Amino acid sequence: MKQYLIHIIEDDISVKKLLEITFKEYSFDYISSESKKNALIMFLSHNPDLLIVDLGLSDGDGKDLIKQIREISKVPIIVLTARHDEKEIVAALDVGADDYITKPFSVNELLARIRANLRRNLNKEEDISNKLVCNELELDISSRNILLRGENLKLTPIEYELLKYFMLHTNKTLTHKQILQEVWGTAYQNEMQYLRTYVNTLRKKIEENSTRPNYIKTQSGIGYRFSCNQ
Repeated sequence: MKQYLIHIIEDDISVKKLLEITFKEYSFDYISSESKKNALIMFLSHNPDLLIVDLGLSDGDGKDLIKQIREISKVPIIVLTARHDEKEIVAALDVGADDYITKPFSVNELLARIRANLRRNLNKEEDISNKLVCNELELDISSRNILLRGENLKLTPIEYELLKYFMLHTNKTLTHKQILQEVWGTAYQNEMQYLRTYVNTLRKKIEENSTRPNYIKTQSGIGYRFSCNQ
């Protein structure tokens, strides 16, 4: 079984210590940094499997570090921050963070998010020529066939692309801007009504109850999360 290395980037000593104790207890290897400068050096020399990044670092904003990391790596990045403002969260996700948790936080929730991000990263791009499976949904990228509970599901081309994008990023919070840019293109990244309309029609086709969705979860003020609890 692979031993995962987590890089903690946190300048609050008490939070950093809590994370270190937690990761040791749950058999994760870890390294720690307290500044952007040291974090980048440690990242390049240790090649960690996942990053936990605080936004308020002693030598600058954690979003700048995330942007730097994203230029050279697709490693999963979880933001752990005391900043609750939606604009801050959206900005962090837009520059490349995969997930976020606000302080004070639940250790159990953090561990669950870590496992989900590591799992998703492990099964990523190399498998996309085959099938994406989430509970009762199955999407075959090569044939463009979709099955729901074993029955063929008919989607429009845009609905198909939207579902594929969601299923390629299961359990990840995606901003409105990210989804619009990837599915419709850069020219549509502010067309919120497009997204709302297609999410609603897609929900009606894949959810048992579209008003209480199990798959496409709304992240208020931020975007959507495609939930897949296998």
